[in-house]
Amino acid sequence: MGMFQIFDVAGQGMSAQTVRLNTTASNMANASSVSSSIDKTYRARNPVFATVLNNEAEADVAFDDSDYQSAGVQVLGIVESNKALQTKYEPEHPMANEEGYIFLPNVNMIHEMANMISASRTYQMNVQIMNTTKQLMQETIRLGR
Repeated sequence: MGMFQIFDVAGQGMSAQTVRLNTTASNMANASSVSSSIDKTYRARNPVFATVLNNEAEADVAFDDSDYQSAGVQVLGIVESNKALQTKYEPEHPMANEEGYIFLPNVNMIHEMANMISASRTYQMNVQIMNTTKQLMQETIRLGR
């Protein structure tokens, strides 16, 4: 794997974690929203990731890595959770339906906080990978001086 391919893989990871942070922010922002209909109630969303294999052999390497595949990531899409929505009997609420119920999203704030921390740490690790690779490349250039 070439040194520049590291930037591609880490960049894909950063992009994927940005999508994850955005969906988590959306879930947290809508956690307290209320609806009078099951169909109009916000449902928690989660990104679906898939591995992207890159098989690029370098001709000038000291060892044979032709079977090596670097693995990046891509976002296949965003799916809505199929967990049951919360219902509350509050007949005085302005959004209550004819039977007096309101519907709340199926967002679990503890899960969302853990998701946010995990996505943030993963993003930071990808930034660190890029910084370390940049430093190694600079050290390699200094060898030639």
